[in-house]
Amino acid sequence: MTPANAATPEADAFTRPYWDAAAEGRLLIRRCGDCDRAHHYPREFCPHCWSDDVAWERASGRATLYTWSVVHRNDLPPFGDRTPYTAAVVDLAEGPRMMTEIVECPEAGLRIGMELEVAFRRREEDGDGPAVPVFRPPAE
Repeated sequence: MTPANAATPEADAFTRPYWDAAAEGRLLIRRCGDCDRAHHYPREFCPHCWSDDVAWERASGRATLYTWSVVHRNDLPPFGDRTPYTAAVVDLAEGPRMMTEIVECPEAGLRIGMELEVAFRRREEDGDGPAVPVFRPPAE
């Protein structure tokens, strides 16, 4: 049997700044001091030039929709209780692509290239656990 928290990210010493910032409503990315390229997911080295001169940087929280798929069935906790949901890939304003979920937007309203902003979701049942970045259309 799969534990109920199987899909819950766990912070370690390296990712703790990322999850702490998310809990405060801030999205962090990593930027290379050698080639100046940003990347996401967080790594201890630059995936573009392999330098270890990388640092945390606050992202703007702006993105555009690259692609999406509406998931109607997922037996893994906690996703089964959320179906249907929109799994997506977004292009962050700083350059990196990020896998995420689109919220607060019906499928009919989704368009490739549409502007999005980051939001943060905690586990629905108790509001506890890590704040996970998701994206939504910008507030008017």
